[in-house]
Amino acid sequence: MDFVVSQILTGLSLSSILLLVALGLAIIYGVTGVINLAHGEFVMLGAYCAWLLQVQFGWSLLASLAVIFLLIAALGWLIEVAVIRHLYDRPLDTILATWGLGVMTQQIVRLTAGGELRYVQMPPSLSGSVDILGATDSAYRLFVLAVALGLFLATWCIYRYTSFGLKLRAITQNRAIASSFGINSARAYRLTFAYGAGIAGLAGALISPLKSVSPEMGTTYVVDAFMVVVLGGVQSLVGTLASSAVLGETSGLLAYYSNDTIAKALVLVAIVIIIRFRPQGLFAPRVRA
Repeated sequence: MDFVVSQILTGLSLSSILLLVALGLAIIYGVTGVINLAHGEFVMLGAYCAWLLQVQFGWSLLASLAVIFLLIAALGWLIEVAVIRHLYDRPLDTILATWGLGVMTQQIVRLTAGGELRYVQMPPSLSGSVDILGATDSAYRLFVLAVALGLFLATWCIYRYTSFGLKLRAITQNRAIASSFGINSARAYRLTFAYGAGIAGLAGALISPLKSVSPEMGTTYVVDAFMVVVLGGVQSLVGTLASSAVLGETSGLLAYYSNDTIAKALVLVAIVIIIRFRPQGLFAPRVRA
């Protein structure tokens, strides 16, 4: 029983990180159709903001989360205005532009903050462990799980039960018809991109006490995020949640019996096979004929 609970908790910990990283990408990709290869750099910038605010200004991680979300969201807003809004009907150019932004961001961070590994201190109030049915887990990892689920729930409620969410769903289905009804699709895209970027920055800040912070850290996370979104279904927030849980639990179990590298390789092979036979993803919403 202890082993089962321990494996479930390990899988949930991995799932919460996947959900945090993939949620922002799912929102941006699902609404705007932009394949944002710079998404990992938003995660990296959030981690660096957490480190900078802690080292230079003495802010605790918990106190800086809201500020980090707003800072990265503002950066996402500026990038959408300056670059992305000109490329919505040019998907290949969007891929190239966001890839270039990611490379440029990495180099700017390397030149300003240095290339050495940085570390963010875990909040003292969450540095202990919690006993659950005989298994022990980090209090901070449980906190990250709670935040990830809270962000998902807030995002889902905005998408399903607000007028802004109704406009997003209309734009997603048919941008031209939505615009003819007076919906400002440009403004909706801008807010969506900023919100997705802000969530990615928040993810980076929350991950930073668990991982070392470096200019290249975003590269790994953007691959994981795309795996989650593609497996779950591009326009399905619930699919993003479900695929995060499936991938997290599967990776945790495979890593226990082998190692992290083999586990990731096996998961990637499984995703390729699934997408071969179900390209719309496992949890894609049904479309009426």
